[in-house]
Amino acid sequence: MEYPVWWLPTFSGGFIIACMAIIHVFIAHFAVGGGFFLVLTERKGYAEENPEIIAYVKRHTKFFLLLTMVAGGLTGVGIWFTIGLLSPAATSVLVHRFAFGWATEWVFFLGEIVALVIYHYRFGKMSRRDHMIVGWFYALFAFLSLFVVNGIITMMLTPGAWVETQSFWDGFWNPTFWPSLWLRFAICLILAGLFAFITAHRIADTATREEMIRYAVRFVAFPFVLLVASSVWYIMALPEAQFAMILTKSAQTPQLVKIFLPLSVALLIGVLIYAYITPQKVRPALLGVLLLVGLGQIGMFEWIREAGRRPYMIHSYMWSSSVLVDQTEAVRKDGMLASAKWIGINKITDENLVAAGKELYRIQCMGCHSLNGPMLPIDRVAAGLTRHGMTVQLTGQGKLRQFMPPFLGNKEEIKALSAYIATVLHKPLEEAPVKEPHVEEVAIPEFNPEEDEYVLLAWATEGMNTISDNYSKFTMQIPGSTIRAQLFLRDEVPEIITEDVTLTYRIENAFSTPSEHVSFWKYAKQLTGKELPPDTGVCDKNLIGTFTLEEENRAFVACSLPVFPYSNDGTVNPYPILRVEARTSDGKLLAATKVAVPVSTEWGCKNCHDGGWRVDGIAGISDKAANTILAAHDKINGTSLEEKVERGTPPQCQSCHESPRAGKDAKRDILAFSAAIHGWHANYMEGDSEAACMSCHPAGPNTNTQAMRGLHVDRDITCVSCHGTMADHALSLLKAEQEKGKPRAEFLMADLIPRASVPLAEVTPREAWVNEPDCSACHDHEELPDSDASAANKWAEGSQELYKNKKDELDAVMCQACHGATHALYPAENGYGEDRNNIAPLQYQKFAAPLGSQGGCVCHTEEMSVYDSAHHPIIE
Repeated sequence: MEYPVWWLPTFSGGFIIACMAIIHVFIAHFAVGGGFFLVLTERKGYAEENPEIIAYVKRHTKFFLLLTMVAGGLTGVGIWFTIGLLSPAATSVLVHRFAFGWATEWVFFLGEIVALVIYHYRFGKMSRRDHMIVGWFYALFAFLSLFVVNGIITMMLTPGAWVETQSFWDGFWNPTFWPSLWLRFAICLILAGLFAFITAHRIADTATREEMIRYAVRFVAFPFVLLVASSVWYIMALPEAQFAMILTKSAQTPQLVKIFLPLSVALLIGVLIYAYITPQKVRPALLGVLLLVGLGQIGMFEWIREAGRRPYMIHSYMWSSSVLVDQTEAVRKDGMLASAKWIGINKITDENLVAAGKELYRIQCMGCHSLNGPMLPIDRVAAGLTRHGMTVQLTGQGKLRQFMPPFLGNKEEIKALSAYIATVLHKPLEEAPVKEPHVEEVAIPEFNPEEDEYVLLAWATEGMNTISDNYSKFTMQIPGSTIRAQLFLRDEVPEIITEDVTLTYRIENAFSTPSEHVSFWKYAKQLTGKELPPDTGVCDKNLIGTFTLEEENRAFVACSLPVFPYSNDGTVNPYPILRVEARTSDGKLLAATKVAVPVSTEWGCKNCHDGGWRVDGIAGISDKAANTILAAHDKINGTSLEEKVERGTPPQCQSCHESPRAGKDAKRDILAFSAAIHGWHANYMEGDSEAACMSCHPAGPNTNTQAMRGLHVDRDITCVSCHGTMADHALSLLKAEQEKGKPRAEFLMADLIPRASVPLAEVTPREAWVNEPDCSACHDHEELPDSDASAANKWAEGSQELYKNKKDELDAVMCQACHGATHALYPAENGYGEDRNNIAPLQYQKFAAPLGSQGGCVCHTEEMSVYDSAHHPIIE
């Protein structure tokens, strides 16, 4: 925030610094190890009285001087130049807090220069003893330079007590100082041996050439033991946070750590092959490969060290966006644009939204990410997100994927940055408007209260069955809507009829062939374990069939009917009509009714995961959206779901994540499906309103389905009123998983703050589909609920206590028979009209309200008082 940053969007600051730093470090480490190689080899030549070796050392000294002093010096200056322009805040800390250290290092570096110049230009012109003393001085000064620089740069990864004390010595003698020093020194000696091959290869005398090549092998082979030991020491010396980041949390370093030692072994084997097996004319090519491997080895170590600092520039002190950690809350409150001293845009408007986002990108993103460049390009890492998805990503950034720093700014700045990135990626800044549903007329079945003897009530057990429909990619839920029905013989005391009667159902013709619209039946055996004929559900029922008696509920049930919202004429309607008839054993019609079967494929995945809708611009998960979801899952969890799709075996979520609704058991320590979905997304979708719920579920008025359409909606009761906020909802599920000993639960819970019950200890754990909001939390049938009544954190104790399974006080009539389904309590209305959502009350009492309202219970043949009910007390 204190300094301007060089605008290099194509390459990013991190890429340029890395390129310059790795080349310099490669040369600088050779400069340290090469000093020891020079003086020890000179000593060997004198001890053996071999002039060929002395001549070789002299030639190698010239090569050494040009490479280390010229190329090394230029790249050293280049590092300071690049970090000063691209990471000025961290550079300022290093300069000001460690000025004494840098001054000391520059004294040692000056000693290097003087000693090496004397060593080179006085070679053969001084006494052997004095010349070797100068050589030892060079080696000592070079090692001391490494010693000092090592102390400063290891502080950035493991600052230890320096964060609190700001003491030079606390930073210098940090936890990884010694293992890093000896690891680097081992690499220095190995590189000295590698570079010795370059000059040794040019020795004319065959015997001397082979002797020096094999002598150089020692500088690779012997330090290898030190390399292995110090590498293990280095990893074990890391504090817990850095250890976890390097070995598990970073997107790249775990793989690099696994490669580092095998690569070093490969280097050792390659050196031995070069020295003892490879013919002379093949050696130059192999030597080129070995030098590249050596460059890769030092580059890999530097990458591991740099990545281990994430999400910090200086661990626990300065974020990688160059903001001090202790300034985080102030910047979030006041905004980054107001806090940065060198930015001209201080207030975001509609006109400067994208321009402000560009400035925020420069501050917070460009250090690591490029625009269409080689280093973590935004066009690749953000390709699978919509503009809204980027907003959500920035909101939760740094919570779960902890190699990223939190976004430092306010909500307006999040919108600005997401707008800029969307513009760069040529994505629309606004989502396309939702297609409005339209009223579709439905013929209400006739009922004559003077003549008809029976009342037939049918209902869907769920107010909305939301399912995925792209089975060639993945399955979130097996299709299936369950319908219940009860038949009443009207009388002064009505009778529930369950014997000598058959109930049948038939879906309307336009929705009778879902197999023509979805690929479920192609994968049915893989998903369900059995072959299913087209248009048949997992209960072996198709869309024309007979109900089964459910004796414990004195009701009839049609289990898991494979209803989809896709009409044969190409339109989408989430409320297909099912006709239900009750007949005697000889076929006489007793009663008939209709029921809308609520089923939607309008999952909001595409709101964040780019790809749009699959069907008619309003429903279904498209191939592109599904692919982005699979890619994200693979990247975050290390799975191979995309490979499964390519093999023709698309995954089912519940094959790993247990789900009571799907009847799937747990797999190892993996979170249950609802806990995993809500727990992850709750960290990105903050807020106390129902907006987060409606981003995914097709419930709100801004959806085509408009699944929330009942009595509760009319009384301003929202998702949050019953389920709690997104954080509450997730915490209750995760807490149950935590009690089962699943470690991932605690990880997802770490940053979630309960709203319905504080503290966390008061959150009541629950299992999805089993412990849902309990009606009695608000309703006692004695008086009206308070206006702020809430069922959040007050769950039904088991599935039999759920509203869909409850019966009246006589244990006879099921609650949903008279009141309608969850989320669609009578009167229910949305864009598809009143008639489609209230068929039963309109049929039997001619107005939309719970059956029996206003004393009009049609099952009773005598007039009923509004307060006279055996089912439960009625209040007005």
